[in-house]
Amino acid sequence: MSTMDKIQELKASRSAVESGAKAARGRIASLLDPQSFVEIGAYVKSRSTDYNMQKKDTPADGVVTGYGTIEDRLVYVYSQDASVLGGAVGEMHAAKIVALYRKAVEMGAPVIGIIDSQGLRLQELTDALAGYGKIYAAQAQASGVVPQITVVAGTAAGGAAVIPGLSDFTFMIDKQSKVFVSSANAMEKGTDFDAIAAASVHGAKTGLADFVCADEAECFTKVRALVDMLPANNGEDAPIYENLDDLNRVSDVLNAVGPEDGSGFDVRGVLAELADASQFMEVKAEYAKSMVVGFMRLNGGTVGVVANNSAEEQGVLTVGACRKAAQFVRFCDAFELPILTVTDTVGFVASKEEENAGLAQAAAELTSAFAQATVAKVNLITGKAYGSAAMVMNSKETGADVVLAWPSAEVAVMNAQSAARILYAEELNNGADLAEKTEEVAELSTPYAAAARGSVDDIIEPAQTRKHLLVAFGMLAGKQQLSPAKKHSAR
Repeated sequence: MSTMDKIQELKASRSAVESGAKAARGRIASLLDPQSFVEIGAYVKSRSTDYNMQKKDTPADGVVTGYGTIEDRLVYVYSQDASVLGGAVGEMHAAKIVALYRKAVEMGAPVIGIIDSQGLRLQELTDALAGYGKIYAAQAQASGVVPQITVVAGTAAGGAAVIPGLSDFTFMIDKQSKVFVSSANAMEKGTDFDAIAAASVHGAKTGLADFVCADEAECFTKVRALVDMLPANNGEDAPIYENLDDLNRVSDVLNAVGPEDGSGFDVRGVLAELADASQFMEVKAEYAKSMVVGFMRLNGGTVGVVANNSAEEQGVLTVGACRKAAQFVRFCDAFELPILTVTDTVGFVASKEEENAGLAQAAAELTSAFAQATVAKVNLITGKAYGSAAMVMNSKETGADVVLAWPSAEVAVMNAQSAARILYAEELNNGADLAEKTEEVAELSTPYAAAARGSVDDIIEPAQTRKHLLVAFGMLAGKQQLSPAKKHSAR
């Protein structure tokens, strides 16, 4: 065979491979910078001969793997194709994903997985099962080293459902994505897939989905925006872009935040006023709404935000809110992203269901996450900071480097009236005026009283908050904190 014949053979074989996984390649093309994708392992196929597998065509063995760029930054990506045996994971399919992870860790670049899989490839039996185990191990080893992003573009069934759970961020698409471990057919009669697997379920109830998007176009746009916020690995800083917003910008809007009746306000509005050009990307927006987490641009860099949202049940801490925040704090700490907390909470939710769901343990997880984080931590108290919930929310005592407070803040064990009823019970029984006693307690709940005891570093005008945050994070930019030698936290 001549050289030209071999070249023609190459072109024909390449065309055949690419025609067998068009959906996977199309999704990668939609995600990455144009013409930047370089495929690895295009000619890999299943080597199983059981159940007549040798007669089945498995182009790329059902998963396209390779690397490319997002805004000229290196990323590794794999995309499963449901047209090849339902995107089911087999031995070589898994081997390609594991090899991609190994290379991503070596090069220090994020991994983006696009999932569309019916689960395990039954024809390959324990070889396929072992493949899942190897993928899980690769994900666990990469955790905290490079960011891991999973897009569920179709179905993530059975063992595939573990993959988004092991990732740092999961994207799902409304009315398109499904994630489930056990089939609805195996459950009680009447259970349908939407009730256990839909994006709406994982966005609002389980918290597995960090982002729920309307369609694939919106999804890939948001993945690109997220990558733009993150460092490539745990040894590099997040990208810093030119800040076109005024460093000395004053926001009179913040001076008017919060109703006089103390009923709370949506913290997202505050964050928009503080961020460069209002750039704030919320994570898990539909889950545990009394807590808001996400990434903010500040002076061109990225800051992780954990904020009570007093517009939702006065910012109460629930099991979901605590675990949502703890997971986010640990991610920020792993990738050296500074953390801003905004404290405005009346305390922990009071309910039998939450106590039984493990509220004490969830609160401990959040406390531990903040206390062990060695990145720069600034706490801004905008409203109520009541009781042990205030301690959990990155207080001075649990490790905040700088604590700022608005003059309208309340730092107390509980609300003033409840405290007055307890402290002055005898006097009140003898006719003392409750309003007068409440005022006495309130005077000891001001940020000035907390500042006098060192729990608050400064009391600032709300309009000037952005300037104070820039100064605080600028001062902390070179922070170095050594922790006791250990493999990892026991909690």
